[in-house]
Amino acid sequence: MPKKANLDHITIVLHQPKRSENIGAVARVLCNMGIGGLRIIKPQNYHLPDVLKMATHGAVEIVEQIDFFEDLKSALAPFRYIVGTTARLGGQRPAVTTPRKMAEELIPISIKNKVAIVFGPEDRGLSNEDIRYCHRLVNIPTAKFSSLNLAQAVMVICHELFAASLEANPEDIPRLATRDELEKMYEQLKEILIRINYINPENPDHWINGLRRFFNRLPLRAKEVSIIRGICRQINWYGGKSFNDGFSLKQKKHSQSDGIHFEKELK
Repeated sequence: MPKKANLDHITIVLHQPKRSENIGAVARVLCNMGIGGLRIIKPQNYHLPDVLKMATHGAVEIVEQIDFFEDLKSALAPFRYIVGTTARLGGQRPAVTTPRKMAEELIPISIKNKVAIVFGPEDRGLSNEDIRYCHRLVNIPTAKFSSLNLAQAVMVICHELFAASLEANPEDIPRLATRDELEKMYEQLKEILIRINYINPENPDHWINGLRRFFNRLPLRAKEVSIIRGICRQINWYGGKSFNDGFSLKQKKHSQSDGIHFEKELK
């Protein structure tokens, strides 16, 4: 039986916002659109009275429940699907969707998976390093001037999600891997690929970012991540065993050679 969308599973993440008024306005948007929660990483100037002034009385509870973090990685660790927002296109940001298409994709995912939508600082947005954590990127189309106020951008995204949740009766998507599970997998992949000389140890992240983009298109379930990590462990074990076996054989040959040389000296 089709299940209802779960907007409580969707969290807005503000990465290093610069103005308290914008944070308050974003809290009000979440209250308007029924979005689950708000996380903030290292706000530059957090002044609670200014936040509450823009949030108004309706969004006080959301402000009181804001989760604060020191870095983006830890803030995103429990989420199973992550969308990054971007005004810049091209380069390392080729796979970009629109807010409406993004909302249609996220509604079935949100039933069983916690989703994060990340917004960067007002003056520069998310960096290339930030977007490596994202499964998908979304761009808000504009006419001549692409820069939007932070709260305006959050409203556009949240309204599309709210509208999509009213229209859809989606089949849910099974549990996906968390960002923490994925990051551990990428670290393990990097270590093993360096060890077998598949990637350049001088710049391993360049190659791993390609794998990130590949896996983000799938995306991976928790069980699949477990399988990949198991394969890495087996490769690591077999590589170590082969090295030790070869070293032992080399030692044995040296020992035999030394023995023959010793016998000749005795004669």
